[in-house]
Amino acid sequence: MAKTKIVWNDYLATAYAEGFCEGEGASQEDVIEAWAYLIRTGLVNKLQGWFMQAAQTLIQQGIISEEGVISWETLNEIEGNN
Repeated sequence: MAKTKIVWNDYLATAYAEGFCEGEGASQEDVIEAWAYLIRTGLVNKLQGWFMQAAQTLIQQGIISEEGVISWETLNEIEGNN
């Protein structure tokens, strides 16, 4: 479930995930939703290698599923442990 009202597209999701232009100063929710979009659409597989590595980390942590579904509960648990 989305927490932001951003209408994601390939450019915006990439900008937010990488932190350039529109993505500068983005909230954590924005960034997680951007990564979920990249994973869900398969775009992450077409970008530079570090995108796929970062996506795999989010998947392994259980924050985003392989289908691009966000687990806000898992993210909150991880944040609580840091």
